[in-house]
Amino acid sequence: MIMRFVFLMSVLIPFISWGQLPKVSNGKMERITDFTSHYVPSRNVDVWLPDGYSKNKKYSVLYMHDGQMLYDPEMTWNQQAWDIDNTITKLLKEKAVQNVIVVGIWNDKKLRHSDYFPQKPFKNLTPSQKDTIRSQLRNAGRSEKEFSPNSDNYLKFIVKELKPYIDKKYSVYKDRKHTFIAGSSMGGLISLYAICEYPEVFGGAACISTHWPGTFTLKNNPFPQAMLTYFESHIPDARNHKLYFDTGDKTLDALYPEIQQKADNIIKKAGFSEKHWKTLYFPGEDHSEKAWAKRLAQPLRFLLND
Repeated sequence: MIMRFVFLMSVLIPFISWGQLPKVSNGKMERITDFTSHYVPSRNVDVWLPDGYSKNKKYSVLYMHDGQMLYDPEMTWNQQAWDIDNTITKLLKEKAVQNVIVVGIWNDKKLRHSDYFPQKPFKNLTPSQKDTIRSQLRNAGRSEKEFSPNSDNYLKFIVKELKPYIDKKYSVYKDRKHTFIAGSSMGGLISLYAICEYPEVFGGAACISTHWPGTFTLKNNPFPQAMLTYFESHIPDARNHKLYFDTGDKTLDALYPEIQQKADNIIKKAGFSEKHWKTLYFPGEDHSEKAWAKRLAQPLRFLLND
């Protein structure tokens, strides 16, 4: 009976692996290998701890999507990375941000789009509109089977399973004021969805090059308006949440500025001040980790400056 219990616990409890970690120039990396979830397939989670991390201090937590793209370009599919360890280390030395650890959640390549696609706005579409979205994603090679978002379960994995694990294992603040979520492209979209769905959990979201279209065309695409309608009715309280957005205007980012301006109007209408909201436009910048790394200090300063 005891052996069976040990076996079950070894399967259910994620563990730290020290092999094949991304190289970092600053801080220390720990990996939770194949974090087991009741909501989504298991996946790796990389936890970055800053230089001088100590159990005697308390740290804020920044949850980031596409965790395998954050640190080491030699280990990414396109040889680009966010270089987040160097950026945060520099900001910490400047005392521009609060003490923070980074929880990088790996994506599942085959399921990334369904994990990151906001589910409730999709459900609000008509059957014909849903078929249009499915067709557009199928034509773009993002969905072999009938597309169905799984983002509600993905967020449950983060909020109900991963966050409690991080809160228990690391010396972190557990409250909303010190809990943030960030990502780019579809990762920006799911970050926005996360703070709208769980405003009691996340105090700030950085939505970088937010992929408002959901698919890869604006022609005959009902999703951007559905997402904006959802956002307007679910926007978190302007008094105790921070929202950061940005976009370039080249490659895929060329689809975003007009929709982003509509989102900006929603945010203004909701009463957000400059302290709690920032949208930046970067003319000439494209849709890449290289571009996001160049401006990463902006959202980090904004979210973590208290």
